[in-house]
Formats: sequence, C-alpha cells, structure tokens
Amino acid sequence: MKNTRRELLKTAAAGVCVLTFRPPAHAAGSLKELRFGMCADVHQDVMHDADKRLGAYLKAMAEKHAHFVVQMGDFCQPKEANDSFREVWQSWEGDQYNVVGNHDMDGGASREQFREYIGMKEGYYTFLQEGYRFIVLDGNDRHEGAPSGYARHVGEEQRAWLTEALASTTEPVVVLVHQSIENVRGVDNGAEVRAILEAANEAAGWGRVLACFSGHHHLDDLVEINGIHYIQVNSMSYKWVGGTQKHESYPAEVHAEHPWIEYTCPYADPLWSFVTIDPKGELRIEGIRSKWVGPSPEELGYPEGKDTRGITPNVSERELSLEIKESE
Repeated sequence: MKNTRRELLKTAAAGVCVLTFRPPAHAAGSLKELRFGMCADVHQDVMHDADKRLGAYLKAMAEKHAHFVVQMGDFCQPKEANDSFREVWQSWEGDQYNVVGNHDMDGGASREQFREYIGMKEGYYTFLQEGYRFIVLDGNDRHEGAPSGYARHVGEEQRAWLTEALASTTEPVVVLVHQSIENVRGVDNGAEVRAILEAANEAAGWGRVLACFSGHHHLDDLVEINGIHYIQVNSMSYKWVGGTQKHESYPAEVHAEHPWIEYTCPYADPLWSFVTIDPKGELRIEGIRSKWVGPSPEELGYPEGKDTRGITPNVSERELSLEIKESE
C-alpha cells in the first residue's frame, strides 16, 4: 500500500490545474461561478466497497456546495442486485447527470435498459448550468464493419446532432463522454468528433469549447489538441492490469466474493475531481492523492507497450494556461 519512488517523483511538484480563458464580453456577463463534482469508473460490479466510495464522493460534494454531480460511466449493471448502490447515487438532493459507459451493458444489458435503470432519457443530451453549456456524448454507438467486442464509436446521427447543438448555442461549452476522443483506445473516430469541436471554435471566433472530460482508461491525463483541453478523470476505484498481473490485494474472503478484483490494482481511497469555473476566466480542478492497495502496476511489471502515462492512485494537480481570442 505505497507509492513507488517513480510515482512520488511524478506527483511531488503538483499544483492546482488552472485553465484560463477569456469569453467575449457579450457572453461573460451571463456567467456565474460554477462548482461541480465528477467521478468515473466506479465499477460497482467489480469493487467490494463501491457503495462506500460513492457515498464518500457525494458527502464531499455536499460539503463543497457543488451545483451538481456527474458520474462518467462504467457505473453499474442494471440489475436488482445493484439497487442499493443506485439508491446511494440517487440520494443526492441536487442536480445529477449520467454518462453511459461500455461496462454498464455487461451481462447482456442494452443501452436502453441501463438508461431506464439509472433514469436517463437519452444517451446524448445537453444541459445548462450557471451560463455554461454541457454536452454529454455516448461513445457506445456501433457501426457497420466494427470489430467484435465493446462498441466505441460516435455515430453519424449523433455527430450531426453535436454539430447542431454547438451551432444553436453561444455559451461556453464543456463536453462529457465516457470513452475519450483523444486517446487511440477511446472512440474509434475521435478525430471526426474533435474536428466538430474545433469547427465550432473557429465559427465562434473564440475557444468556446473549454474542455472535454472523459473516463474509461483509468488514467489521470491531460492533453491539448488544437486549443482544446482533453482531461481524463481517473477511476474512482482502481487501475485494471489484467490476467498476467492478477494478484490478491485484499483478504482472501474479499476476493472469494469479488473475483474480478484480482485483475486490478485498487486505490486505497476513492478518487474524484472537483471543478470550479470562474466567470473571470479560470477553470480549476482540485485533485486527490491516495495510494495503492497492495503492489502498484509498476511493481507487478505492467506489460511493456501499454500506455503507462497517467497511471497513478491520484487525481493529479497541474498548471496550464489557455489563451483564447475574444470575438470582435
């Protein structure tokens, strides 16, 4: 249950992640400070203590007076055994939003069944909070010629909807999606989706797409592509390492009841991100530092060739700036 030396070095110089932006004058007047919480990849059907982790997240968001909370997918399978877990989530008294993850359809469930179970009317939709437009995408479309396995695509109909959603609003935009649109292991047509976001910025004359948040990869990462920041929200629970590194991190009785945990490197504490958008032009992300339960992926010899950037039991704190041209 320790961080490796490499991990400590990687996070020792951490600071608060700050994205600065300058909305045009006509937009800035309608913006208010916005605070919201984000969790990703809780995996109720893997973790023995997922309900406690989720409850800790909601308690922290209430203490921080979050305007709303989001879960970013890979939440739970839609089945009776998960009803008490769902009740923890629905105990939140304010606004809450959901994103569909690929593992939410495990066990043979459909997207429609998961949406009904969790209370989602649509898989992709928009909502407005304090003057900011949030766009939720569904990366689970399946297209002709797609390989077997989990779907990871944003289909033609959804892309047309996204283009129209961006064209019909003028607010600053934050995009939420389970599978990333910047990582090659995310949606398989991420470049097409990014092009739509970039075209919206060009048409507006300023960088109104402030950021895109995703989960799925169980990584803590941030990259900038053509002026847009893509931020991966780390899993609340663990890093998946697979069969070649399977091991026991918890007492034997836990593994006997929850056999999938042996394929993971769990985090000792639940991870989430708390985000504040300041209308003066800052987007701040507060992170959390935890530690591994048992050996880290590095100590297990996580396979060469895997993308190891961002593997950490933390939500890292970073500093960066975003220069945005004001509209004339």
